[in-house]
Amino acid sequence: MGRVRPVAMTIAGSDSGGGAGIAADLKTFAAAGVHGTLAITSVTAQNTVAVTGIYDLPPEAVRRQILAVHEDMGIDAAKTGMLSSAPIVRAVAEVASQLGLTLVVDPVMVSKSGAALLREDAVEALARELVPRAKVVTPNAPEAERLTGIRVRDLAGARAAAEHIVEQLGAEAAVVKGGHLGGPESVDVLYHAGRHVELRSPRIESRTTHGTGCSFSAAIAAGLARGMGIEDSVDFAKRLVTDAIRYGLELGAGHGPVNPSSWVDVPAERFRALQDVRLALRVLVENEFFVSRVVPESSMNVAAALPAPYASGPGDVAAIAGGIGRFGRRLVARGEVEFGAAEQLAAALLGVSERFPEVRGAAIVASGEEVSRAMESLGFRALPSGGRGAALGRRDLGIAVSEALRGESAPPDAVVDGGGPGLEPLTIVFGRSAVEAASKVAAIGKAIAGAGTPSADRGAGRIGVRAPPEWSARPIPAHIQRLRRLAAGIRAWAAPGASTSSSGRGPAPCSTGPHPSPSSGPPTR
Repeated sequence: MGRVRPVAMTIAGSDSGGGAGIAADLKTFAAAGVHGTLAITSVTAQNTVAVTGIYDLPPEAVRRQILAVHEDMGIDAAKTGMLSSAPIVRAVAEVASQLGLTLVVDPVMVSKSGAALLREDAVEALARELVPRAKVVTPNAPEAERLTGIRVRDLAGARAAAEHIVEQLGAEAAVVKGGHLGGPESVDVLYHAGRHVELRSPRIESRTTHGTGCSFSAAIAAGLARGMGIEDSVDFAKRLVTDAIRYGLELGAGHGPVNPSSWVDVPAERFRALQDVRLALRVLVENEFFVSRVVPESSMNVAAALPAPYASGPGDVAAIAGGIGRFGRRLVARGEVEFGAAEQLAAALLGVSERFPEVRGAAIVASGEEVSRAMESLGFRALPSGGRGAALGRRDLGIAVSEALRGESAPPDAVVDGGGPGLEPLTIVFGRSAVEAASKVAAIGKAIAGAGTPSADRGAGRIGVRAPPEWSARPIPAHIQRLRRLAAGIRAWAAPGASTSSSGRGPAPCSTGPHPSPSSGPPTR
């Protein structure tokens, strides 16, 4: 049976803070769709601020880890990271040559916090013994200078250094990373097959950059393990790491870790948000008889936001394009569920979720005494807004929510915006999901209707409450009356002990004789 997934290996040091080294590599491998294996070279005690201890493993221990994995699983591609001493460098170079490994060499020399991770005697061993065996070498600008002796302060220097690593040191390809070069763009320079390729992305100003180089080289190794070419693998790694920095994790007092899991997390969370809103809409429609009582004139909506750190604006909040309108006691969705479909509701939701990350859903409904009394009867905590935006004659629910949350230590169930000249008062209901927010809206509608007794009546049976009295007064359509008479006749004909005619047959189902009176319940749609 063939392997279900390519196998990649990281040969590097551990980071007790989980931001760089094998921790970053394994997260990157998982995000890139390969099975990650490892050979630990050194154990480090470090966090986002400092490296407080380095403990090298014996070179033989490193070699045996690599061999153990290779003889059982095989290794489609490997990457090296921290190889702190010349003996470790030589051991890795020998086993890589012995096994014919496809190798990405990340010449790690200094940690993000400034600690030296490569001894002086190891630099020459790295350049002479490991780089010539590399498929791709991935130095940053200072590392490229150490390996080549070329000053790397701009793109011209990066091009020269990348070319030197290939043409003089013997690697198949080299990428000089542009993180240290400055400018509005981050430009990495790849030299391969006699030509230079520049990979550009907008520079992201961030302190969550711990593990950037590790994730970059690991992503290249993952691409190679999956059968991608060198240039495609480097391009894939560039895109993955750009997202990993954009969605980095603000942990610790120093440089927080990058987030390679974002490569798979963001698409998954966007799908979940869309599904959350669709399910919330179903909750509202199933309770439409009650929910229709709280639909604002300007339309209702329900929304779901991506979790932190993935939500930064309205484009990260899913809602119903055009909102939800009311037709009698029916609800009508005016559009599809989309991201960026409700800017004001998104601003309100993001304002709360920034303070209280557990809040991911919101719905916008009408305001008024009935709504306020219903929320009070349900034990919902509703906060008033200051109405600063409304006082200016424009709606700004983001401002309304930020004013309401001032000094609050727990998330509210709702924020009430009083409106203003030409602006309808609104209530924003919050929940841990869009479904929870919609369920709260349904509860408010039921409380307004004064309904809460279990019943099997139509509509009420779906939502666990008795149909309101006004349903009994509704005229029953003629076709429903005919169907009920037919059903009653069939039941009477089939009942044990029913009277029979001289022919032995029961009364005709459509006879004009008396029938049981139809139920006073509401009509079935």
